Amino acid sequence: MREEATGDGIGEVDITVPSVARMYDHYLGGKDNYAVDREAVAALDEVVPRTRALARNNRRFLQRVVRILAEDYGIRQFVDHGSGLPTQDNVHQVAQRTDPAARVVYIDSDPIVLAHGRALLEENANTAVIQADMRDTEAIFDSPEVCRLIDMSEPVALLFISVMHCIPDDSDPAAVVRRALERVPSGSFVVLNQLVSHEKETRDFVTDFMNSSTNGNWGRVREPQDVEPYFADLEVLEPGLVEINDWRPDSDLDARRLEDETWFEYGGVARKP
Repeated sequence: MREEATGDGIGEVDITVPSVARMYDHYLGGKDNYAVDREAVAALDEVVPRTRALARNNRRFLQRVVRILAEDYGIRQFVDHGSGLPTQDNVHQVAQRTDPAARVVYIDSDPIVLAHGRALLEENANTAVIQADMRDTEAIFDSPEVCRLIDMSEPVALLFISVMHCIPDDSDPAAVVRRALERVPSGSFVVLNQLVSHEKETRDFVTDFMNSSTNGNWGRVREPQDVEPYFADLEVLEPGLVEINDWRPDSDLDARRLEDETWFEYGGVARKP
């Protein structure tokens, strides 16, 4: 069964196959998901619990990083790869609290994200949403939305928040980051984290489960050392590559570790020289 997404030209939403964006929306308490997404979440939680806490920690990391980049580093442009569905305190809302003129382009391949993005466009002229595969760097950076909002003479923050595990090895996820970096000037930033585990059994189970559930729209859970190549030749900001709760926590809640760290989000922030 398929259901048309809101708005002309957006395409069809397949509600028979779980979507990573809609599963994440459910974890965050959103309402833009279907029964198939909720069933996949329940099945995943049976084997690897605390995934909802992971999602919420990830959201706090995103909000913290955007605020710090805007307040402390003067970044006013953000390109959010694999942004997912809009939820409370989106990137543009956090950035525009520092400067209402801050500009944000969201990118996601799920058509329902574009449907909600059109509502964002109506309320905020400095925000745009592109339906695109985040591996298609040329389509993204040559798009009318990026050309309108992003000034390539000024630094840009490239966000890859909890999405690199969605890219399989044969697509060379590190090359996706390099291609995006080639399109932005010196002084730009990369924010990147992904799901990792020290346990092979956990890595294999989650990878196989998500590949099967999403009809192959998944990469794999990796090991912490696999994240390092994404940051090659960049100036990694303190405190380096860490479990995301350890990245400049500004509250006890941000710094709180999960009791079960069978898998966790690992990454950091770096600047292009």
